[in-house]
Amino acid sequence: MVDADKITNDAISKGGTLCLLYFDLHSSDKDNLTSLSTGFIDSIIKTQGVIYALGEINEPVETDKVFSTSIEVKVLVKDLLTLINLCSLFNPLNVEILRPNHFELSVQTIQDILMSVSANWFGIKKTIAEKTSSTEDLERYKVYLENRIKVGRAILDKKDDK
Repeated sequence: MVDADKITNDAISKGGTLCLLYFDLHSSDKDNLTSLSTGFIDSIIKTQGVIYALGEINEPVETDKVFSTSIEVKVLVKDLLTLINLCSLFNPLNVEILRPNHFELSVQTIQDILMSVSANWFGIKKTIAEKTSSTEDLERYKVYLENRIKVGRAILDKKDDK
């Protein structure tokens, strides 16, 4: 039998975080909502950096022919960056950190977190631009992306030379 407390304590001693994530899901079909909720929790479990996750799906309620439910997921992640990425990917309504009580972060960890946030927002802006832009604007955007790649490579090359 696996000792969850031992796994949790070990992970937290190495920089892990235990938290509760709260979500809402909606569907016009109650059975579909249950399947969707189960698949949603499974996606969280399979996310890189998640050590374990246990979800509880509340009974759906119907309002104006739409079924809604809330989901509470207890998650142990290997590090704060994983938690930030989970929040970016799955958009919880609320996050409650259970353990640890405080964080000590290295400069490298903070840089990794900031780059993850930047990449997530870049992806969001890219999707919006692709869905709302004219063909002419999309062509200009492609040139912008190509230039961004070149500038990024130049920055990396400069760092490698140091």
